[in-house]
Amino acid sequence: MRLFAIRAIVGVCCAIHFAACVSSATAQKESVRPGINKRFETPDVKAFVDIFEREGRDAFDNRHEIVKQCGIKPGMTVADIGAGTGLFTRMFSESVGPGGRVYAVDISDEFIDHIENIARRDGTTNVTGVVCDPTSVKLPAGSIDLAFICDTYHHFEFPMRTMRSIHQALKPRGVVVLIDFHRIEGKSSPWIMGHVRAGQEVFVEEILRAGFRQVDEKKDLLKESYFVVFEKAAPPAGDSSAQ
Repeated sequence: MRLFAIRAIVGVCCAIHFAACVSSATAQKESVRPGINKRFETPDVKAFVDIFEREGRDAFDNRHEIVKQCGIKPGMTVADIGAGTGLFTRMFSESVGPGGRVYAVDISDEFIDHIENIARRDGTTNVTGVVCDPTSVKLPAGSIDLAFICDTYHHFEFPMRTMRSIHQALKPRGVVVLIDFHRIEGKSSPWIMGHVRAGQEVFVEEILRAGFRQVDEKKDLLKESYFVVFEKAAPPAGDSSAQ
């Protein structure tokens, strides 16, 4: 059965962009990036395996070091948010061991079916697939030690509501690992500039506002992406942005 730091200082232009993003994130009545997940409604899983699990992809090439830097221990419960084809789900499954649990969370039924089929084929019993929705990861409250968000946050249509659902799912002092693409004018590729809605400063600020504090950043680990670590904190008093 499926169950289902320091804040960066930005320039004037980035501040304007940030203010616009915060405004939409606060209300969360409309998607901040409509259509961003349309290709995942009925994905060709085999084609995405070739895209996600290939040499030359930053996250794939550095997958072992990424998992090491997450600090996962046997017995932990980890949520792979936006699990896709399950690359990191499988690696986390080994890291947490038989006494741990990995929730593979994705908006696509096809991806979750693929992950669960591989788990059954391999006799893996510590992986649970969860089909989420655009506003919530659909995990039980206080159920996870770590939420892993790799190349996925820029696909969140309702980032504040989704992060609040992750906040709720985390145990006290639970951890979020964020990996996403550097988006820097004049340096990042045209694909990143067109596909990723904002840079690191904006994404970090949104997560801080959702009730987290930044506790670490692994610099120079990845070529095209950043690796930032957050810890669950109390949500700002009176902030109703999750509603």
